Amino acid sequence: MDNVFIMDHPLIQHKISLLRDKNTQTKEFRELVSEISMLMGYEVTRNMPLKEVEIETPVGVAKTKVISGKKMGILPILRAGLGMVDGMLRLLPMAKVGHMGLYREPDTLKPVKYYCKLPSDAHEREIVVLEPMLATGGTASAAIGYLKENGITGIKLMCLVASEDGIDRLRKEHPDVMIFCASIDKKLDSHGYILPGLGDAGDRLFGTK
Repeated sequence: MDNVFIMDHPLIQHKISLLRDKNTQTKEFRELVSEISMLMGYEVTRNMPLKEVEIETPVGVAKTKVISGKKMGILPILRAGLGMVDGMLRLLPMAKVGHMGLYREPDTLKPVKYYCKLPSDAHEREIVVLEPMLATGGTASAAIGYLKENGITGIKLMCLVASEDGIDRLRKEHPDVMIFCASIDKKLDSHGYILPGLGDAGDRLFGTK
């Protein structure tokens, strides 16, 4: 899968296992999602361009490198994507944050957009879409499609757990978008939830049912 990167780092895999555990409570679940997001962020940002600069140290001048090129933005898909924001901002404190509200219509499973607020310079930034669970792929695909309609390129998707169906859909509808995930599960149930998955990420993050 050329545009899919699976995070196999031991720390990420260990923390994903804890996320899946039904006995993991809300506080720990939130902390784990934030920690995993920060760890995944290292790979998501691996190909950021660099330029050489000269820095004056206390004892001389060093030729070293700093980040150049497009600035970063992050776009959590409400509401579960909010749990991934703090981890990414620890890594990228200067990143701007947009928000997009999408939900799946229960009968058709089709995405419905109810809110969107993007940074005013979003088209000048590389945007990382945050979606903890890539299930049917409908909401993530719709969010990416909306970004493209607004002239935004250089889009990446970061998720914790993905289904094979969701990945197939994203690869078909947005083959130019790189997908970063920590685990891939094979099945979806009749309601579009990932099996075995980790349950409803939003409910587990915010303590709702």
